[in-house]
Amino acid sequence: MLKITERITVGQDNRGNIIAEQILSLPYEMRKKSRFLAMLDNGEEVGLIMSRGKTLRDGDLVKDESGRIIKVCAAEEPVTTISADEATLFARLCYHLGNRHVPLQIDIGWARYLQDHVLDEMVLTLGGQLKHESVAFEPESGAYHGHHHDS
Repeated sequence: MLKITERITVGQDNRGNIIAEQILSLPYEMRKKSRFLAMLDNGEEVGLIMSRGKTLRDGDLVKDESGRIIKVCAAEEPVTTISADEATLFARLCYHLGNRHVPLQIDIGWARYLQDHVLDEMVLTLGGQLKHESVAFEPESGAYHGHHHDS
């Protein structure tokens, strides 16, 4: 079993296309960990041994000990996508979710968190709308992390 040990920033051809030999699709909770066993999308088992403290983001490139470049993809997972008819209500919903330290993906007019029936009930009680989906989840990295997520 090969080990993935390094995050890289290069790996593009002369047209800017990412050169990745394999894909590693992971849910958010796994992308936060630094040491675990995983399966590449082709079914090959790999061990991840990365430096602690950095979440793998959708599109990141990593390298295994043989030099092979692997692209990380955010796997689809069950989430709740919320919205509101008024900007103030939407801001209030995001405030209350953030106040609970919930990882939150935010875009124009909607926000998303991993499905949780207690949070769903809070959103509905406050007047928000919600939809359950299975999509890639890429939450904000936080104010004190170096990697900024662009929408």
